[in-house]
Amino acid sequence: MKRIKLTVAYDGTDFHGWQLQPGVRTVEGDLNHALCTLLGEEIQVIGASRTDSGVHALCNVAVFDTKTRIPAEKLPYALNQRLPEDVRVQSAEETAEDFHPRRCRSRKTYEYRILNSRFPIPTKRRYSYFTYVPLDINKMKEAAAYLVGEHDFASFCAAASVAETTVRTIYGLSVEKEGEEILIRVCGSGFLYNMVRIIAGTLMEAGRGRMEPGQMRQILDAKDRQTAGPTAPACGLTLVKYEYLE
Repeated sequence: MKRIKLTVAYDGTDFHGWQLQPGVRTVEGDLNHALCTLLGEEIQVIGASRTDSGVHALCNVAVFDTKTRIPAEKLPYALNQRLPEDVRVQSAEETAEDFHPRRCRSRKTYEYRILNSRFPIPTKRRYSYFTYVPLDINKMKEAAAYLVGEHDFASFCAAASVAETTVRTIYGLSVEKEGEEILIRVCGSGFLYNMVRIIAGTLMEAGRGRMEPGQMRQILDAKDRQTAGPTAPACGLTLVKYEYLE
């Protein structure tokens, strides 16, 4: 028996998230089905990041155990022939038998894209959130700075979370303008349920002038979800980098 680590990219639009759920399509479900068909074994992958419904990924990580003699590096070619077009395995490698993708020190980076233009652009509708309301990027940057570091992010956590602790570390949080798009990029040790989308929604409130950037400190101190901004739609969010630390 050996353990294989996959790097997986997917367009999350038509998925009900990563995690296996009865009666609906999920990334985990599609991977399990493709692996079972290919290897003739009962396979259950373990994912690193349980992305929500509609969220995209360039580099999510999953592991599974198998008896196959197929070399790991050959698996993506065979798997991608059996997977639908909106999910693709980018790489595969054999890893330590005790490697668990959610129990290792890691650093994740997400991007949230906002199309801030007069009218929507149809080709961007799956991968960015559209708003015609002008956003002040300088206020968004100022507000973002308050969130960098180790904090209790209870105010930026959806009520359905079952996390043991709401303390997380954000290593970097930038807000940049790229033409008519605003890109929020956040790197952290891990994220609570809906945390990045709530951060994006709150930064947009600052950009719209509905709150002052300095209120971020009060929101953190409150440890109350009701004090932060709305949860931004899933379509704008993509997991873009996943690093394992020694």
